[in-house]
Amino acid sequence: MQAVTHQFLHRLSLQTRGQGLTDITREIASALASHGAGDGLLTVFVRHTSASLTIQENADPDVRADLLTAFDRLAPETAPYIHTIEGPDDMPAHIKTALTDTSLSVPVECGRMVLGTWQGIYLFEHRSRPHRREVVLHFIGGTRDA
Repeated sequence: MQAVTHQFLHRLSLQTRGQGLTDITREIASALASHGAGDGLLTVFVRHTSASLTIQENADPDVRADLLTAFDRLAPETAPYIHTIEGPDDMPAHIKTALTDTSLSVPVECGRMVLGTWQGIYLFEHRSRPHRREVVLHFIGGTRDA
């Protein structure tokens, strides 16, 4: 691996459709390419407390449907929460975020994320209605030309 010679911050502004998983792998790959990333480490961070990030299977959409169902069972909107000022979907969204991740670390080799064959990076929206979410990418490592 080459010496650390390059780092960058890149922000993605993403519109969700409401509760669900949005594959953001291509947007992240595009940012790596546009900044000339080589070998290094990428941190992906979502700046919200009611949305999260996950690495999941990207081949069978049934996986995403089952994840949504399982999370709804773990944190149902109908539970007697104290925090209800932002609506019935807000506290369950915070619980779902606590059970997942707000940041991920992904190794990068030759400018490409080292993900498994069936893996993708997803923005996991936990609120019922659409939201604009910001995801920050921080890469540290070498450049493709180094």
